[in-house]
Amino acid sequence: MANGTTTPLGAHGESIAAEWLTERGYELVERNWRCARGEIDLIAWDGDALVFIEVKTRAGGSTGHPFEAITDAKVARLRRLVPAWFSEHPDVRARSIRIDAVAVHVDGPRSAVEQVAGVL
Repeated sequence: MANGTTTPLGAHGESIAAEWLTERGYELVERNWRCARGEIDLIAWDGDALVFIEVKTRAGGSTGHPFEAITDAKVARLRRLVPAWFSEHPDVRARSIRIDAVAVHVDGPRSAVEQVAGVL
């Protein structure tokens, strides 16, 4: 994310991640939810768990692994964003919540996706 907006590569990666998750049975609730504290890339149901998903995308191999961009500070911010999301959606009830990380590797027309469930 640069200057509060999603880059074209980041938006492309989020689309790939959303499709990949949907193919695996996730029900997408929201993309790019924003508040004054930050942004959550994807929010989706995985069964009865509501999952808040951080997506990191990299093209080629020279920029490192996408997960390297998820710092402790980023995870702490995501933890603060979850209650903010629920404050704006008071009718949503989830049996459990989870924060996941999804890495999207883009190499020309090909892409690969990795997911780590429950990064907290």
